[in-house]
Amino acid sequence: MKQDIARQALVATALASLAVVAPQAVHAEKKVQCYGVAKAGQNDCASKTGVHGCAGESKVDYDKGDFKNMPEGTCKKMGGTVGT
Repeated sequence: MKQDIARQALVATALASLAVVAPQAVHAEKKVQCYGVAKAGQNDCASKTGVHGCAGESKVDYDKGDFKNMPEGTCKKMGGTVGT
């Protein structure tokens, strides 16, 4: 009897947690390469101008050739440029 109640409680908890997580996944905004918002040393990949070839190597804050991956809406709010 106690095992049945415990099992039902476990199933109910699992279903409730799925109900909370699922809507967030549906509304997750696609990440884009946002140029001009990365601080020095915090870029996500190589510079499109060829100044450096790896993540974390930018030397200047907000360089238009360096990007960070972020949701498009956040990029636009920060004044960045969405790249490809």
